[in-house]
Amino acid sequence: MDYATGYRDGFAAGIAQGMNMGAPAPLPTVAREEPVARSPRKKVSAYNRKYKAAFKKVASRHKLKNGKWKAGGFKRAVKEAHRIAGGKRK
Repeated sequence: MDYATGYRDGFAAGIAQGMNMGAPAPLPTVAREEPVARSPRKKVSAYNRKYKAAFKKVASRHKLKNGKWKAGGFKRAVKEAHRIAGGKRK
C-alpha cells in the first residue's frame, strides 16, 4: 500500500468515525441583562443654541485650508463665538 492510498483510507475512516459521534452538545445559555434606561437629556438652553450657531459661523475663519486649526485659532474662535452669542452678562 502506498502513502496516498493509506492517507485516503485513514481520512475516510476518520470522517466516518466523526459522523458516528452522536448529536452535538447544546451550547450553554447565558442570562441576558435588561438594558438600563437612560436618563432624559437636559434641555438645551437658548444661549447654547446661539453659541453653537455662532461657533459654526466663525470656525472656518480660524482654520487652515486642510481643516486643521490655526495656531491659537480654536481659542480665538471660542472667544468670538461667545461675543457674538452675547455671553458673560452679569
